[in-house]
Amino acid sequence: MILHPVKSDDGGYPENLLHPGQGKKMKSKKASCPGQKKYLAGKRILPEPISRGTGIVKLIDNMDAYNSGRLRAACHLLRDQYSRENVTVGLSLAGALTPAGLGPSAIIPLMNHGFVDWISATGANMYHDLHFAFNLPLHRGSHMVDDADLRRKGVTRIYDILFDYEDVLMETDRRLRRILVRPEFQKEMGTREFYHHLGKVMNEFEEKNRLGEVSIIAAAYRHGIPVFTSSPGDSTIGMNVAGLELLAEAANLKDLFQLKINPSLDVNDSTAIILNAKRYEHGKTGVILIGGGSPKNFMLQTEPQIQEVLMIPEAGQDYDINITDARPDTGGLSGAPPSEAASWGKIDPTKLEETVTAYLDVTVALPLLVTYVIQSTRPKKQKRLYDRGPELHQKLMKSYLENNREVNQLKKLIQKLSAKE
Repeated sequence: MILHPVKSDDGGYPENLLHPGQGKKMKSKKASCPGQKKYLAGKRILPEPISRGTGIVKLIDNMDAYNSGRLRAACHLLRDQYSRENVTVGLSLAGALTPAGLGPSAIIPLMNHGFVDWISATGANMYHDLHFAFNLPLHRGSHMVDDADLRRKGVTRIYDILFDYEDVLMETDRRLRRILVRPEFQKEMGTREFYHHLGKVMNEFEEKNRLGEVSIIAAAYRHGIPVFTSSPGDSTIGMNVAGLELLAEAANLKDLFQLKINPSLDVNDSTAIILNAKRYEHGKTGVILIGGGSPKNFMLQTEPQIQEVLMIPEAGQDYDINITDARPDTGGLSGAPPSEAASWGKIDPTKLEETVTAYLDVTVALPLLVTYVIQSTRPKKQKRLYDRGPELHQKLMKSYLENNREVNQLKKLIQKLSAKE
């Protein structure tokens, strides 16, 4: 029978069973393994125990791995890079965030702290934001209810949020319609201008109701933060605009009710924000993508619009934070990681180390993230980009005409349209 030496715990053989000099050779080989150090350069996982005195910043700094580690990385990216004055920050909002109260609790404080320079949000989020300004209550409830019975009793449900159909939903619609027929709304405009006018009214309601700062649209108005909705018809706000258009047509009043939402204006105005930050102010841009969907794409498509359509040389967003519960392997944009976005020119491919994706419920992650930022950074000066809209538009137009190789050809084709009439 042949006896084989037993390996030690590290996978090698005890030195007393090796030939002379063999152990020394193996040790030197291990020590000189090329490239090993860069993989083991991270902080050692040895967290401090949580105590009664552990605050949010300490708690998050103590998160070492998996999606808690990604949340920590997102917080550190905000603290170290997004906090710089030369970084223009966009915030996208998808999912039923405002009904859950994330406006007053997290989003408005982040806006007040100067960490939001422009917003892309679903129309539904902006619609439900109105309930808070109007002082119309939403209630904690349960998802374990009979929805047919809720309908019979006039109660509307968003998972575990419950509210009165007549006194909240219908009342919001009634008030909104009366606002939409005001003189300042009677023109063609993008959602950027639309929400500015609406935010002014919501700010007045906030002051009247004395509930504090509860409306995102009102906060955006106060801080000059542009707000965009890429698909304005896909919400109750858009539904009410359409209803009023139908009334104006039926009553032969289209010459008086002239509100038209033009999404093309929003595409150019949002693109102008990024171009100005990068090309004219020589700064950087970062995005905080809360959820996915259309708001995420609208925020990221500003770079392809610059590079692909307008043909202006650019590289992509500098910083990217994704908080999502969507999987990347189904091909949907909601779960698409920054590396995939880089292939489209949305993210600078040389800056992928400055991106973070955390697969988390945003209603848990966002309050933690905002708390960390407020407790670990100084407030930033508001950029008030809404006030600079005409200036940024002129810069966009100038760069487009200087760089686009098809301008003259397209102009001639457009001019031919008049000849065919």
